[in-house]
Amino acid sequence: MIAVASTVMSLLLAQASGPASAAASASAPAFSQDGLNALILIAVYMLILVLIGCGGSLFSLGTAKDFFTASHSIGPILLLFTIFGTTMTAFAIIGSSGEAYTGGIGVYGKMVSWSGLIHSLCFFLVGIKLWAFGKRYGYQTQIEFFRDRFESHNLGLVLFPALVGLVVPYLLTGLIGGGKAIETMTVGALPGLFGSSKGAVPFPVGAAAITFIVLLYVFFGGARGTTWVNVFQTVVFILIGALTFTVIADKLGGAKQATANVAKYNPTFLKIGSGEADQAVFDTQMAQFEAKKSPIKPREPERVPPMVFLTYMFIPLSVAMFPHLFQHWLTAKSAKSFRLSVVAHPILMMLVWLPCVMIGVWATSAMLDGKAVLPQTGVNANLVLPMMVKKLVSGWQGSLLIAAIASASIAVLDSQFLAIGSMFTHDIAGHYLGHDRLNDKTKLMIGRGFIVVIAVATYLLGWYYLQARTVFSLGVWCFTGFASLSPIVFAALYWKRATKAGAYACALTAAGVGLWLCAQSNWGANADYYVFEQFPIMPVTINLAASTLALVLVSLVTRPPSAATIEKFFPSRRA
Repeated sequence: MIAVASTVMSLLLAQASGPASAAASASAPAFSQDGLNALILIAVYMLILVLIGCGGSLFSLGTAKDFFTASHSIGPILLLFTIFGTTMTAFAIIGSSGEAYTGGIGVYGKMVSWSGLIHSLCFFLVGIKLWAFGKRYGYQTQIEFFRDRFESHNLGLVLFPALVGLVVPYLLTGLIGGGKAIETMTVGALPGLFGSSKGAVPFPVGAAAITFIVLLYVFFGGARGTTWVNVFQTVVFILIGALTFTVIADKLGGAKQATANVAKYNPTFLKIGSGEADQAVFDTQMAQFEAKKSPIKPREPERVPPMVFLTYMFIPLSVAMFPHLFQHWLTAKSAKSFRLSVVAHPILMMLVWLPCVMIGVWATSAMLDGKAVLPQTGVNANLVLPMMVKKLVSGWQGSLLIAAIASASIAVLDSQFLAIGSMFTHDIAGHYLGHDRLNDKTKLMIGRGFIVVIAVATYLLGWYYLQARTVFSLGVWCFTGFASLSPIVFAALYWKRATKAGAYACALTAAGVGLWLCAQSNWGANADYYVFEQFPIMPVTINLAASTLALVLVSLVTRPPSAATIEKFFPSRRA
């Protein structure tokens, strides 16, 4: 922040320094009232988040347990909205629109059909059981549970870096999505202030502001404040998402006309797959465009192989190992609090994903006054949704829409920051230094300090390396890693014979195979990387199969858990 302030001050001084400033102002971008409106509304919205989040401190008990789990006081409605809010991230909002713009409407079936069913299944099969064990034995993190279940003092040394290593790219999806949305919508707000940024708040500044705001209310509000913010953002986004969809559809002549344009100029984007017939249609449309008989340049058909669609079902298993979901599950008041989430979560997913996906599909052929709305080449998939809003919705209404979109895309940051702070406090510092030797004040200081370290690391990665990655591709690789670790939690809960050696083998295999597969995709730069060219499947299929096989085989040839542990986690039923 100091560096940003210094840069701003030097620019202001340069403007006041005579002839040089005149030349600079001559090349400065034009002022935009819409850009300034967007900046003001984003700032106001962020301030509201801080007030809501910090409000959690008014009800704080002042203990580390209350800070990380809200003293198990969250009821069914708050639990539903906070769980849904943390899954409706930039991956779902900005990523889905960008992926639909790239690959068509199939992303809706690929994501929502599998995710809606499997998420709820994981809430029922995993969430309720982990909540029960957490309340009965006082667990505050996944690793505490796994240490007890697998009788391993040092299991956290393997799981902690694996989980944190997967959390960071998940954080990046929110940081990149939010930062890019702010940069897109604030063009012309501050002409001359940031040099070549077209008068917008550049990505590094916007991302820094997002990080600071989230850290602020996480520090003061803890789990309770984070839950309140997620509930608020979820409600706002559902309402704003419906408004965005309605307004954009109206600007394009109605949903029917917007879809008809796609059917006319890019019909493959309304299909799950494509074949030779679609390629022929594309060739014809391209010829018409080149002959200037069509205003929309057709896009190359992208086929989603059937087995890729099918094996995508393994991606949603990642929720079983999300550290932030475990954190939110622990906040539940009772097992009954899960009922509403199990039933309503897939319904909310269907309702909220549809507008985002359809806007991405419409963007391929969107026309206004006889011209294409988006540039015909070179559109960054991460910017499709904010660009559609900016091009079609002006004034305060457009500014309000993008403020909600930008803030909703960072909803996952707070929960992830809280989860990794909790893990470091309990699983590393507390476990190896001794919980009895650390009072609540020290635990809170340690947790907050580690959160700052991860926040800074995430910010630097987002700034220097991963801006070019699509949010969707980054999210898929992150979820691939979590899904490949999910055999550990399912075995811990449902297989008595699972051993600590099996858990080690599963984690190490998931990490090794996952890193190798990700490297084959140029670390996510190749968004269409599949395993086996002749019979393509999602990489998660290989990674999950390898980690599951490692867990099962190693568990079968190693000593089973003690009778006491079996009785503790699989109590015999007595009459």
